[in-house]
Amino acid sequence: MELRHLRYFVAVAEEEHVTRAASRLGIQQPPLSQQIQALEDELGVKLFARSARTVRLNATGKFFLSEARKILAMSEQAIERVRRFDLGEEGRLRIGFTSSSSMHDATPSLIRAFRAAYPLIVVEIDEGATHDLLCELEQEHLDIAFIRSEVTRYPTLASKCFQEEQMVVALPSDHPLTADKRETLTLLDLRDEPFILYRQINGSGIANIVLDACSHAGFSPRVVGQPSRLMSALHLVATGLGISVMPKSMAQFQNAAVTYKLLDSTGNLRVPLNIAYRKSADALPLMRFLELVDEERWKHSAA
Repeated sequence: MELRHLRYFVAVAEEEHVTRAASRLGIQQPPLSQQIQALEDELGVKLFARSARTVRLNATGKFFLSEARKILAMSEQAIERVRRFDLGEEGRLRIGFTSSSSMHDATPSLIRAFRAAYPLIVVEIDEGATHDLLCELEQEHLDIAFIRSEVTRYPTLASKCFQEEQMVVALPSDHPLTADKRETLTLLDLRDEPFILYRQINGSGIANIVLDACSHAGFSPRVVGQPSRLMSALHLVATGLGISVMPKSMAQFQNAAVTYKLLDSTGNLRVPLNIAYRKSADALPLMRFLELVDEERWKHSAA
């Protein structure tokens, strides 16, 4: 049985006249009658009660008409969906992000814009550590990862920098620098402070950026803690153990025991929001997302 047989059957059933059905289908009447007879022979049942002028569905034919319409509708939906998939308008996109990158306004903004532009693409979201996310990308369990570090240690991956973010220093609220009247601090103001560095497996983009900036400023920080999560770093700051340097977006976490001060960005102390993906990936939902990233990045730079 082919789909055309079902279309022939539905046309005859709706017209209750073989000649009119043949005209509607754009074929001759004798071949249509033969196809209907062949369909009944294949099913082993009679579908029509025939008279000299009309053909009308019998009880079996009425039941089969309902099933035939369902099958034809499903086939049309499948054709439409595969066409949308081929255009990158339907499919699945698996996105991961670190706790730090999730706090950047651009992360949820990009995902919302993508879902609005491609509502038929299923978006799956997960959070994890940088190293874990990049491994998931390599193993094709994720399509996109929002991270703060570079991907140079992962030869199969590439990344785009969407934005660079200013840094802040998180200070215990009773620290003398919280009373400083300046709007921003410099790294040299922190040279004698105990540092809490956020560092993950295989290193962290944020920790490396801070250490490099301190080196350029002429000192090596005294590190007293290296938690694997930024929130843990903030908790340690709250205990008075030391100070921590982190992306400005983290300052939205308010804690009475922590005070934030902007860091002077003239020393190029900024942290990127990178979007990582597999170099070999060619799935159209991913391509659509990267196109959106480029469009939004251009709008941001032009603003």
